[in-house]
Amino acid sequence: MDADGNGGRPAGQGGARGPEGEFAHDVTGRPVWRLLLRGLGVYLPGWEMPAGALRVRDGTPSPGFGPPAYLNGDAGFGVQIPDRRKGLEPDREIYVRGQENPSFGIVVAGPAAAIGSRVVDADTLMRFARRLTFEELFEPGDPDSVPYAVRGARAVENAVFLDRAAGIGLCAEVDPVTRALTCPLYVRMGSPSQRTVRAYGAAAQPVRSHS
Repeated sequence: MDADGNGGRPAGQGGARGPEGEFAHDVTGRPVWRLLLRGLGVYLPGWEMPAGALRVRDGTPSPGFGPPAYLNGDAGFGVQIPDRRKGLEPDREIYVRGQENPSFGIVVAGPAAAIGSRVVDADTLMRFARRLTFEELFEPGDPDSVPYAVRGARAVENAVFLDRAAGIGLCAEVDPVTRALTCPLYVRMGSPSQRTVRAYGAAAQPVRSHS
């Protein structure tokens, strides 16, 4: 993956630093990053896996970053969607991390219009992800599946949405300590020179233990 402002060098190689900020190596230890890589591997086979993300901060120009994405204060990234449509069924994969108190992650791939909102931020994306998780875990005609589906939906802490046609992706996470909900990662897909993952500066803190 070529990183904007990196002279065409693959992201993650020596001296990766551009006018929009330093290369955010610290992001790559986060569960939401690993979920993003899984999603790209499933839904974009052959797409070169990114080695890291470029940092974006409020008030700092970032070449190549702009509509439909925007910064939403401490909540990180958001995207503006031109329309919304009912009845769309995007692909999805659910992942479970941990045993005693499992947390759920979901990767969704399809048109962003399926989310049902013209402005998609952390709250909107997580509500959509939890609804899809409930629908996946609920077995019609089996009332015993309801409590499990509810628990699974509430336990979703990481969500990745990939709109392959629009060439964008958005990732939401729940902070394991503060429980704050943010969208720390924004993905641009397209030609190799356009492929980037950006991390919101306020969210790119040193990785905490998730044990």
